[in-house]
Amino acid sequence: MYFLTTLLLIVLFALAVLALFSAFVARKVTQAFAPTGTFLEVDGERIHYRTLGDGPAMVLVHGLAGQMRNFDYLPLAELAQRWRIVLVDRPGSGLSPRRDPAQAGIAAQGRLIAHFIRALQLPRPPLLVGHSLGGAIALSAALQDPEAIAGLALIAPLTHHDGRGPAAPFRPLGIRLAWLRGLVSRTLAVPIGILTGHRAVAQVFAPEPAPPDFPVRGGGLLGLRPSAFRASSEDLVALHHELPVQQRRYGELRLPVRILYGEGDEMLDWRTQGEALRAKVAQAELTVVPGGHMLPVTQAAGTAAWLDAAAQATLR
Repeated sequence: MYFLTTLLLIVLFALAVLALFSAFVARKVTQAFAPTGTFLEVDGERIHYRTLGDGPAMVLVHGLAGQMRNFDYLPLAELAQRWRIVLVDRPGSGLSPRRDPAQAGIAAQGRLIAHFIRALQLPRPPLLVGHSLGGAIALSAALQDPEAIAGLALIAPLTHHDGRGPAAPFRPLGIRLAWLRGLVSRTLAVPIGILTGHRAVAQVFAPEPAPPDFPVRGGGLLGLRPSAFRASSEDLVALHHELPVQQRRYGELRLPVRILYGEGDEMLDWRTQGEALRAKVAQAELTVVPGGHMLPVTQAAGTAAWLDAAAQATLR
């Protein structure tokens, strides 16, 4: 009995230390990344977004465990000479808090993005751009409110539940029990993220190298917060139930759809995701280029040219 009591106290002490360390790191990270945009209340969520330029708009939505800074490698100033660029942090990501964990599913997030677009009161519907999980959310927004969107430009989008489960860097996020997710996020997630983060980032970028400045310029360090881990876990777990339902509806899409994929993408296969979507959407156009999953970072110029062409065709 004495041994069990002592062991329990040691475990509790260790968890307390880990929680304090995690809170300290989260506070430092938050202080290092001041808001670069403004906030807008939409459906009870406080959305952080940034706008550059004028003219017809394109709204950019990031992927799983990402944030708007993932798009900062694009030549945004150049694009903003022709388009209004709207970068958004999804709830729980970047500097947008998540107030309602029950709204982590792609249907709820798609609805939120559509309502966010309408709340911007743009003169005309924008081109909606989604990267990775952001692609699934953009598709959901288009299925729910097609009149709010002029077209879709999807970069390495998640479109289908292929039965393989999440890629290796994202498997630790697959915590289905809310209480366990909360415990892990407050204690183990941050120190493990510090120890293994470099390898995980390398896997996400493979076969291309991650830029050395990605932790700051690309916002990678923002993942070292309990709230970010918890929100990403909620996003991932919700996919299991909702994506199979959504993928049966792609044939309903009537707006322009353009898809960009890297042929070496090790996170999502361009055939089972990009080609499968193109096969269901008659007007969809698929472009496959050399590169991996993080095309907005590693192939910034080419991705920007592709976005510019998509906007020219959709918004002019």
